[in-house]
Amino acid sequence: MSRPLHRGSSAARISGGSQDLWDSQMKDRSEKEDLSRRDSSDQSYPPLKFASQLLHPSNSPSKFTNLENGFASDPCSAGSPRKRHHLIMLALRSSLFLIVILAVTGSLWWTISISTSSRGHINQHYKDLHARVLSDLWDIGELSLGPTKLRELEACPDEFENYVPCYNVSENVALGYSDGNEFERHCGHSVKQHCLVVPPTNYKIPLRWPTGKDIIWVPNAKITAQQVLSSGSLTKRMMMLEEEQISFRSASLMFDGVEDYAQQIAKMIGLSNEYELTKAGVRTILDIGCGYGSFGAHLFTKQLLTMCIANYETSGSQVQLTLERGLPAMISSLNTTQLPYPSLSFDMLHCLRCGIDWDQKDGKYLLEADRVLKPGGYFVWTSPITNAHGNTRIKVYKKRWKFIQDFAESLCWELLSQQDETVVWKKTSKTSCYSSRNPGLGPPICSKAQDVESPSYRPLQGCIGGTRSKRWIPIEEKTTWPSRANLNVTELKLYGLHPEDFSEDTDNWKAAVREYWSLLSPLIFSDHPKRPGDEDPSPPYNMVRNVLDMNAHFGGFNAALLEAGKFVWVMNVVPTGAPNYLPMILDRGLVGVRHDWCEGFPTYPRTYDMVHASGLLSLENSQNRRCSMLDLFAEIDRILRPEGWAIFRDTTSLIESARALSTRFKWDARVIGIESNTDERLLICQKPFLKKPSS
Repeated sequence: MSRPLHRGSSAARISGGSQDLWDSQMKDRSEKEDLSRRDSSDQSYPPLKFASQLLHPSNSPSKFTNLENGFASDPCSAGSPRKRHHLIMLALRSSLFLIVILAVTGSLWWTISISTSSRGHINQHYKDLHARVLSDLWDIGELSLGPTKLRELEACPDEFENYVPCYNVSENVALGYSDGNEFERHCGHSVKQHCLVVPPTNYKIPLRWPTGKDIIWVPNAKITAQQVLSSGSLTKRMMMLEEEQISFRSASLMFDGVEDYAQQIAKMIGLSNEYELTKAGVRTILDIGCGYGSFGAHLFTKQLLTMCIANYETSGSQVQLTLERGLPAMISSLNTTQLPYPSLSFDMLHCLRCGIDWDQKDGKYLLEADRVLKPGGYFVWTSPITNAHGNTRIKVYKKRWKFIQDFAESLCWELLSQQDETVVWKKTSKTSCYSSRNPGLGPPICSKAQDVESPSYRPLQGCIGGTRSKRWIPIEEKTTWPSRANLNVTELKLYGLHPEDFSEDTDNWKAAVREYWSLLSPLIFSDHPKRPGDEDPSPPYNMVRNVLDMNAHFGGFNAALLEAGKFVWVMNVVPTGAPNYLPMILDRGLVGVRHDWCEGFPTYPRTYDMVHASGLLSLENSQNRRCSMLDLFAEIDRILRPEGWAIFRDTTSLIESARALSTRFKWDARVIGIESNTDERLLICQKPFLKKPSS
């Protein structure tokens, strides 16, 4: 009867006497116990086992390895691998013990050497540092597993359907904010959410431009039928509810009223109609409390770009509906802090019953309006306060109106005209006007310390800002649109740029836009077969309207899109860690804002069709940031609409990391090489249309 072979025995069949059988069994038992001890030792110290394997790999030659018959030699012999293994383990244990002793000793010495005051400072930030280290190690560990092993993020709870970071009024009140501060943007206490913001039930892809400007889907915006039908401003009442759609192009008198209103403003300035506003130097308009963007939608056809700003609203949001229509908008409030725009940014400010009490805070609201207005710009205000006749509060309104008139005069504003409830002022084009005022009349000129060109979270100032800027150029002296987008040599000197650098940047972005669209066109045609009843897919520019450039630099991407005839508008964002070219972008007749990408962007979920980030990953990676790439991608996913596009252009290593991370968000990601630059890659991602998980 044959027995199975055992390690260390011969391959011969066992057939001897009882003593031979006993010797064989004892030898087998001894070797089994030895193997058991080896296995136990290896399981107890896996790192030491790994170190031993590194020192003595299995494929390295040794005179103690195998005999001629292919089996290992006696493990108990002198100079065997077992003895060497014991020596290595002893050395490693001794080294580990020594390291622990040194670490504990150093830690005790460091703790004793810390003063009482510095110890409190360290304790204050220890938890944040510890959490950040754990988060970074977690991200590194997951990325090292490769794209197939990364965990996909789960869907956010239902309450995050319209979540906007940094805006939580109840939390702000609990933290002690008051006097309007509770409605401001506060990001220090926001919790970063690493989950997928799923669209509402019955959400639909927005209609293609320009149809989407006049018709939007009700489920896409958090608004009720009562809010649509309730009375309000002119633009709010200019809506019709039709089953699941809101229409802004009714044939009612209200719709005609917007055109009449715009023409009235033009005539009050001294023009024939609103088409001539560009000839008067008007290109960009800041519309405060814009309703639902109807004023800007009308002016867009006249080559005028209107930026809508309004307070954060939990439902019926002016900003959300305006963006849903494909028009520029962002959350911003004029309460206690300055607006997030540089001085001398806009050609016109418009307030149609916007809810701001311009006579409050000792005129600081008017001072802020003056700061962001370009020299020679226009301030248009429509309010019942300006026409108090027949109003029951006539005495109160007259007193307020008198204060505003006097304060505007002290700002060197010229009252051009007043018709019914609408008033138009023109800001002075000459700084000499301020010095010619009567002594003690009106607010003072801001000091150099007060006159910050690009404020961020700064309180409202009680002085006239922007007068020291090199950019003090009256709008009537600027080239009109669209020539304004191409700055001349004199203008480039204001920003410290050489014409050759600007020209090279312009040419590069023209080539990049052609490359992007040549790549996107086949993707859209192949990935988006026509839906039942639809015609053949249109070119990409009809599917992309709202574009966010996360690292705008000079605004070249925006300018190239417009020159290529793409029907888009771009929110040009200048990161806080990058050179601040936002004033130049605004002077080119474009819109944008300066922003810290470690904070949530002031917009609602699903509001952009395309997000573009060129060099942003390198910029963020080169700085000591308090956020990770995962935080950045989570924010991009929040603001990108379903089936929207994200384009990253960066170094090969960062693009590969981004591609791996994109799998967590279920994006369809494709890496594409760039012929003109071997060290850079393109990552083109598309966000899927996720449905709410069934409960």
